[in-house]
Amino acid sequence: MLRWLCLLGALLSLAVPAQELALRTVQQSSSTVKYDPDAGPQKPGLCVEILHAVEKQDPGLRFTGLEQQVPLKRVERLLADGLVDAFFCLLKSPEREQQWRYLPVPLYRIRHVVVQRTDDPRGVGSLAELAMLSRAKPVLVVRGTVLARRLAAADVAIAEVGSEREALQMLALGRADALYGQDINLRRYIAESRVADGLRMGRSAFQEEEQYLAVRADLPAAQAERLTQALRRLERDGTLRQLADKYR
Repeated sequence: MLRWLCLLGALLSLAVPAQELALRTVQQSSSTVKYDPDAGPQKPGLCVEILHAVEKQDPGLRFTGLEQQVPLKRVERLLADGLVDAFFCLLKSPEREQQWRYLPVPLYRIRHVVVQRTDDPRGVGSLAELAMLSRAKPVLVVRGTVLARRLAAADVAIAEVGSEREALQMLALGRADALYGQDINLRRYIAESRVADGLRMGRSAFQEEEQYLAVRADLPAAQAERLTQALRRLERDGTLRQLADKYR
């Protein structure tokens, strides 16, 4: 009898439609591994695919605002001001955690790496060595990122640029001797670049960290928990890992 009651309860829960919930978000511009509006439905960006996987996991949930493409600093302001409800995907930092919340399920892992020209014999295996290298020419890093702030805190002289693609071109032209960035992004951009043969990615990982779903500070707890549960299911069934592997 207990078995039949459990089965009946499960069937009834399936019959009840999920409560509708629309959450505001945006796309990050100049970060095509995460958001690539021109790539088509087969590979629209890792974070877009994770977002749609969450919607598929929870049919009553949908995200609005993906037609907006804004730079990272604008994303941060929108989150801090509560003008968007959620954003896929952001790294953590103490400054950021004071302005909004992060859900506990990691979306994917990145490594901090350095790219140099192949004709440059100097190896860089630590931030101290990178700081020494930067005395001649500042290290390139994407503007406004957590990576830029960490380099500055380590006394590395930096030159902030709009995108990693722009930085690769500058590096190839000799305007800088090193580029510091995320492995998953740089691997793709180097493969797509016309100057790929003249560039090499270092083997050292200066840091490893995870990207998360960020939500506005005052998002209701029930909505945050609903998102968390959808992400936990995607983590358990391997969807998050499979999507990350697709973009590596």
